[in-house]
Amino acid sequence: QMCEKFTVCENSMEMLLQNNLNLPRVTEEDGSVSNFLTFLSFQDKCLRKISSGLYTFQTYLKYVQETFTSENQNVESLSYSTEHLAHTIRQMVINPEEVIIPDAATQESLRTKLKSSKTWIEKITTHLILRDFTSFMEKTVRAVRYLKNTRSFSA
Repeated sequence: QMCEKFTVCENSMEMLLQNNLNLPRVTEEDGSVSNFLTFLSFQDKCLRKISSGLYTFQTYLKYVQETFTSENQNVESLSYSTEHLAHTIRQMVINPEEVIIPDAATQESLRTKLKSSKTWIEKITTHLILRDFTSFMEKTVRAVRYLKNTRSFSA
């Protein structure tokens, strides 16, 4: 929809230049997308990373909700579901207090930085957030599915 409505597409040169958002990612080093033995030894680290990433995405999704107003209700629902998932996964971590949840000052600082963008950059930023959130969720689903299939794990 972003590509159609705002002509913000994957091959946009401006988009590539502006991708300095430092969005959360799930990587092989997190133990989330590697082999069975490695995965088992890093599963707690993986769950912490996923939960922390989901909490971090909350601020970005609030920005998307404010800027992509035509999809406000959908983004609000997505944000609520993301927060619920972050909380659920946090409860699966051995020490839930180790999950990094951005404090109010960090969230406000990030929101201020995001809001300072020009309209064109705002649309690119919204697209990048949604694209990276989709990638993060795909890897999260894969990691949780793997955990569920390799252990007596209920999610």
